[in-house]
Amino acid sequence: MKIYSWRLILASFLSFIAGSSYAYEFTPDSKDASTFTTKKNKEVIEELPFNNKEDFENVNKGFIAPLPDNGLIKDGNTKIWDASQFDFVNETDAPATANPSLWRQTRLMTKHGLFEVAKGVYQIRSADLSNMTIVEGKTGLIIIDTLTNRQTAAAALKLFYDQTKSTKPVKNVIYTHSHVDHFGGVLGVIKEEDVGRGVGVYAPRGFVEEALSENVFAGNNMARRALYSYGSFLNIAADGNVSAGLGLTIPKGEVTFATPTHIVEEDTETINIDGIKFIFVNVPGTEAPAEMMIYMPEQKILNPAEDCTHTMHNIYTLRGAKVRNAHAWAEALDTAIQKFPEAEILIAQHHWPTWGNEKVMQQLESQRDLYKYLHDQTLRYANKGYNMYEAAEMMSLPKSLSHVWANRGYYGSVSHNTKAVWNFYLGFFNSNPANLNPLPVVESAKKYVEYMGGADAILERATDEFKQGNYRWVATVVNYIVQADPSNMNARYLLADAFEQMGYQTENGTWRNHYLMGAKELRSKERVSVPPKTISKSIINAIPSDMLFDYLAVRLNGPAADGKQIRIGIVFPDIKEEHILFLKNSVLHNFKGDTSKNTDGVLTLNRSTFDNVIVGNITLKDAVKNGDVIVTGDRKAIKNLLLLLDKFDPNWPIVTPRKMEPARKGT
Repeated sequence: MKIYSWRLILASFLSFIAGSSYAYEFTPDSKDASTFTTKKNKEVIEELPFNNKEDFENVNKGFIAPLPDNGLIKDGNTKIWDASQFDFVNETDAPATANPSLWRQTRLMTKHGLFEVAKGVYQIRSADLSNMTIVEGKTGLIIIDTLTNRQTAAAALKLFYDQTKSTKPVKNVIYTHSHVDHFGGVLGVIKEEDVGRGVGVYAPRGFVEEALSENVFAGNNMARRALYSYGSFLNIAADGNVSAGLGLTIPKGEVTFATPTHIVEEDTETINIDGIKFIFVNVPGTEAPAEMMIYMPEQKILNPAEDCTHTMHNIYTLRGAKVRNAHAWAEALDTAIQKFPEAEILIAQHHWPTWGNEKVMQQLESQRDLYKYLHDQTLRYANKGYNMYEAAEMMSLPKSLSHVWANRGYYGSVSHNTKAVWNFYLGFFNSNPANLNPLPVVESAKKYVEYMGGADAILERATDEFKQGNYRWVATVVNYIVQADPSNMNARYLLADAFEQMGYQTENGTWRNHYLMGAKELRSKERVSVPPKTISKSIINAIPSDMLFDYLAVRLNGPAADGKQIRIGIVFPDIKEEHILFLKNSVLHNFKGDTSKNTDGVLTLNRSTFDNVIVGNITLKDAVKNGDVIVTGDRKAIKNLLLLLDKFDPNWPIVTPRKMEPARKGT
């Protein structure tokens, strides 16, 4: 008899004499909100100041016209964006399947179109995840942030021209920071060939490296996780995607890039652009590794980029990125307060503006104190010996901060931001030796299931916990079954049901989407479709060659390369570059050098051809066959190196286990 059999019998007997009923319908169907979820969401209405309507007044202020076609943006027959999908939030109060606070936030974001912020300053909002800000210069337009892709950017600019009847061309573009939803639409508002020939592109210090590397080195991982963060395959509905909190959702379309003509290098730099005075303040390591705030002194408009929006932001973003510096973030907002105390209008590259000096200062101070509180109190807990999970569980904001609508956790959260601060300073390890080298997930899951009496015993107890509304524990314990045996559909259905209830309850848009996407995949026999590409041809073209070769080094299968030494040359005649790729010690190095010496073989091809191979528009084999690549020297050495480069699965499993690669022994 297996060891868990008597435990199962004992568990069943104890359940019987306790009078509990474990009858549960394990189905793949989505469920309605439970009584526990309904009660919790009602409590939100009682707790928060829903009678404060100031945001609703501000979101309508300066409104000129909505996006045409009720917010629909198409490229041919392809739907790129449809803001009207979220209109259901305006038709009724929040149902039990959605947190009323998140519902309120989405309702505010459904107001789409062109808005006049001040004379000569406009915003297009909810044509994308982010905002486009347009400033009328003396001879042309100055675009601050160009949305995520070419199509939404072009549609936004067209709306401006149609409504204002302006004939001024776009002469300057300003990128506030290095996230793709703020630069990816640039070729929808300017032509690439015009950059530097009458069109200026301004960006903060470190922009190029950060913008390009974020979308390349870990791009496959981030793209998959972004599906979860933005609920890309959820129905947009009261029991599905109710927005991402920072914006409605992410659009489809072509991500583009234009290399800046001017980098703001100084901490503070004043530049006159087409007759408009701008004061730029670099604030690296805040919401993005490369970011700058903008002040327009003549208009008294402060644009803190994404450092001060109408949500608690991410110190760590769930899609995966570098952890942000909460202390620097708070200091950046304090710098804005000290440098620009006369500011009358606060605009950001998400959400709606704030008007009036007193209100502007209040919002800046409140968000400054929000990030500083999270920073300081997390370190207080850390210095008392608490680990990041304990700190996150204990952390709560004072009412003076938590009852400010702009500080609510629609995109960031107290929980994962606390963990981010802890991790920023102290890393993953809490010095408990038990956590130094634990078993991998699947192996430990199998042991947990065995020790707890087997899957059936766990499911019996877990269904009872589910009926008591203990969804966090159900998710924790049933996940062991799924990781140990992903074919156990009853476990998958129960785990999905727990995720679903937690999704209905959470105020955070990205948490909700994660929970509901997890539920969707658990209930399905197949994972959702391929994520959108973040590495577009335009981005690849802009990446320096050595950075592209660094990406190839990321793809190198180190264990398979053990003991191999290969040295090949790459010649790009169109840009007059020669590079050497050198494999040794299971590491792929690259450097510029003479490829005619000490190389096993040489590939000669235009950089544009190489870009097409990287993007996947053509295979290297076909490029050779077409005569676009000349191969000299040891073809076998070149082939052997190429065979060592992994192809990344864009649909890697998140809620189910993945077979591990063999690992070398030792530490």
